[in-house]
Amino acid sequence: MLDPSLLLDLVKMQMPYGKYKGYLICNIPESYLLWYKDKGFPKGKLGDLMATMFEIRVNGLEYLLTPLKNQQQ
Repeated sequence: MLDPSLLLDLVKMQMPYGKYKGYLICNIPESYLLWYKDKGFPKGKLGDLMATMFEIRVNGLEYLLTPLKNQQQ
């Protein structure tokens, strides 16, 4: 079951390292998430967020994050 707080974290938390350091997790390109999926997502919360964002992207569910993004502005 999806933890609703993960959705909020997707629009608040930044990638802490790598090519997309400083990007919000929700703004990381699908190609990078796919690369990580093949390589293996990091352990812990960051990996959970990246895996969740990957599933949101491949299933066309980005619209779920729009209200949360708007709240952050």
